[in-house]
Parts: sequence; structure tokens; C-alpha cells
Amino acid sequence: MSVITPFPGAYPRKAIATFDRSELQRILDLYGRMVAAGHWRDYAMQFSPEVASFSAFRRTAERPEIRIEKRPSLQQKQGAWALMGEHGQVLKRGHELQPVLAPIERRLIKLVED
Repeated sequence: MSVITPFPGAYPRKAIATFDRSELQRILDLYGRMVAAGHWRDYAMQFSPEVASFSAFRRTAERPEIRIEKRPSLQQKQGAWALMGEHGQVLKRGHELQPVLAPIERRLIKLVED
């Protein structure tokens, strides 16, 4: 019977919160339509063990206009998804992505109509 010895200095890794392929596709689709409408110009993504975050900017040097966060630890409580405003306020929270993105979708419809 052989024993596997871990590599010296190895440490246990924490799982990192991420977007799955369909979630990222949905977010980037919305981002692309907002860019085409001339409203957003840049984005950033950040991943940590607690939260996966997508931020959309009107201009690169500003604060993000919106931030879409996924916190897997809140899935059984108030929902893993949150839409955050420019000043950090929670605009919408939920268990599924589509209803959380609904306020931005409505804003996009108004931008396209004007």
C-alpha cells in the first residue's frame, strides 16, 4: 500500500465563486446590447472565494454604474444574485439571474426607444 505525500508547502485551496457559462453568456449579452446603445463602455470581472462580480462602467475612470454579484453562500437564504447600484445600494436581489437583470433590461428598452 503506497502513501501519497503532498508537495511541501502545499495548502488547501478554497473554491472560488464563478459564473457558469450560461450565466456569463446572459450577462455579456446584456452588456453588448448596452454598449450598442452607447450607454456602457467598459467592464470588469472579479472572482474571490465569497463572490463573483461583474461591473459595468459608463467610462473607464468612474465607479461602476452597476455591479452584478453572485454569492453562492446566500443561495438558500436571500438568493445568490444581487444587482448593486453605483453607490453600493442593493437594487434587486434574487435566486435567479433573469429577474435580477430585469431593471437593466427595462432601462435598455427606454434607451433604444429614445
